[in-house]
Amino acid sequence: MKYQDFIISDHRVMLGKPVIKGTRLTVEMILRKLGEGAEIDDLLAMYPHLSKEAVQAVLQYAAETIANEETLESAA
Repeated sequence: MKYQDFIISDHRVMLGKPVIKGTRLTVEMILRKLGEGAEIDDLLAMYPHLSKEAVQAVLQYAAETIANEETLESAA
């Protein structure tokens, strides 16, 4: 599975934030819910049009984004 099959960024949807395709559910919101303690099954119950694969794609997207993140050290 590739996260690109589930996640898009379109300036016309949620100001270009990455979302689950065909929804207005942002990657950020899914990650926040998981970080607050929600289980995948909780998310599936709250958002019936969401799939387990889409939630897994969100996690893949986050991991890929962090893996490619560059850290700048301060000059202090």
